[in-house]
Amino acid sequence: MAQAEAAEKPAKAPREAKDGKSGGEGRGEGGSRGGGGGGRGGPGGGRDRKPRGRGGDREGREEGNELQERLVAINRVSKTVKGGRRMAFAALVVVGDGRGRIGAGSGKAREVPEAIKKATEHAKRHMIRVPLRDGRTIHHDIEARFGAGRLRLRAALPGTGVIAGGPLRAVFEVLGVHDIVAKSFGSSNPYNMVKAALAAFQKMESPRMVASRRGKRVNEVLGKKDEEKVDG
Repeated sequence: MAQAEAAEKPAKAPREAKDGKSGGEGRGEGGSRGGGGGGRGGPGGGRDRKPRGRGGDREGREEGNELQERLVAINRVSKTVKGGRRMAFAALVVVGDGRGRIGAGSGKAREVPEAIKKATEHAKRHMIRVPLRDGRTIHHDIEARFGAGRLRLRAALPGTGVIAGGPLRAVFEVLGVHDIVAKSFGSSNPYNMVKAALAAFQKMESPRMVASRRGKRVNEVLGKKDEEKVDG
């Protein structure tokens, strides 16, 4: 027994030496990682980039918080497949900053919150700029059509308010229009009405835009009105 134990002891020594050597190498590698500009604490490390990333996310959230969101319509839809029917939800959302920018989007998902989220992201990616008079109404009367829906928008005097119903009221609220008269003809589908309103906004022009296209001054286009009183 004693001879067997004596024979085992020299065999264990090389393992310990080997383990100690590998531990030293590991400490050496760790020390090399901590030094230099490429380490975590160096000027080129990843920790220096994190504050900039957090700042960018914060700016994006602040910009997103300025936008107003309105849920116009939500429907339950189904798809017939081999195993039966798959139920889902379709949402229509309008987004605007209340100062002349607006966008509309639709989304579909198995759950209502996910459908609304998709529609909101789609609306934010497709926003347009609409010229407003004095920041309260449109510059001129206009008609537009989308599908079977037809829409007529009329400029109104201060104090008139928003005379519109259904989806159009949500559109004017996020756009920042306070005085307007709207009338829809034909289809009352909210998708057609919202898209017809966006089509009308895209055709709308301010006196400054017309003057620049014709190569004239604003007061020459308007006649009696002064250029300084016009909000282009």
